[in-house]
Amino acid sequence: MSTRYPIPAAQTRAEIEVKNSRFIATAVPAFSVDEAKAFIKRIKDEFADASHNVPAYQIGFGASVIAHCNDDGEPSGTAGRPMLAVIQGSGLGDIAVVVTRYFGGTKLGTGGLVRAYGDAVKAVLAVLPLAEKVPTHTVMLALPYSHLDRVRLLVAAHNGRLLDETFTADITLSVQFTVDQFPAFQAALQEMTHGTLAAEIVETNPETIMPLGAFATSGEDGRSAGS
Repeated sequence: MSTRYPIPAAQTRAEIEVKNSRFIATAVPAFSVDEAKAFIKRIKDEFADASHNVPAYQIGFGASVIAHCNDDGEPSGTAGRPMLAVIQGSGLGDIAVVVTRYFGGTKLGTGGLVRAYGDAVKAVLAVLPLAEKVPTHTVMLALPYSHLDRVRLLVAAHNGRLLDETFTADITLSVQFTVDQFPAFQAALQEMTHGTLAAEIVETNPETIMPLGAFATSGEDGRSAGS
């Protein structure tokens, strides 16, 4: 069985300022070294006028991980290494981060650089929406109009993602569940409808990216408010 671990759900950016130097941290999900390298190039192109664009990434998780960083011209060990240390301590996998620095005229010293680059990564991780790469079932379910509200509540209670609703003589729902949540939904559905309704699995995907905490309560996507 594959290990489940949190990953970034989407590109996210945060900025801090230290003694007039701007540190802009951009984080993305990256599932291969090639994806990480392409992201790093994109950020370097976007911020081509910056003093430094320092990359760090960790592909995979746990024992089977590829980690890389460099200092992009900052003094050795003051930028990429502290960034990677924050990433490795975060519990996240499949993540790439570039911290872009615009020099503000005041040198920070070795310790100041280590803190600034680490703090920039911490800032973006604090607002990063999270997801998980998990096996899922996509299911179809036909039901009468009278059951719609209760079935919607049941889907939410089992962390399902409602993909589509088609309204004809009956209603046809397309819903995505994690593989481990689906049996409980199916059992609850049959109990609620006295065995008259059952969902049919139409597709199974072993590596679906599912946002964490996004489905049970709409409007919550893992971002912290007011950051």
